[in-house]
Amino acid sequence: MERKLWLAVGIITLFLLSAACAGPSRVELDYGTSAKLSKFNQVLNPEAGKNLEPVTGLDGGAAKGIMEKYQKDFEKPAPPPAYMLTFGGTGAK
Repeated sequence: MERKLWLAVGIITLFLLSAACAGPSRVELDYGTSAKLSKFNQVLNPEAGKNLEPVTGLDGGAAKGIMEKYQKDFEKPAPPPAYMLTFGGTGAK
C-alpha cells in the first residue's frame, strides 16, 4: 500500500513539474516590451515622419564647414592629463 502511495505521489510530482514548463513564461510574453517603451518615450513627435517638407536651417557651406571642423577634431590626439602629487604642505617653496 505504501509503495502505491509513493508511486502516485511521484507520478503527480512529475506531471506537475512537466506542466509547469509547458506554456510560455512571463518573460517570453513581455520580451522586448521595455525596449519598445523606451523608444516610444524618446520620440518627441510621432507624426514627424509624415511631414515631407524639406528641412530648413543651415545652408550647404555652413554645414560643410561644421562637418570639416568636427572631423578634424578627431585627427589630433588629446593631450595626456598632467598629474602632480604633493605630500604635505601647499606646494610653495
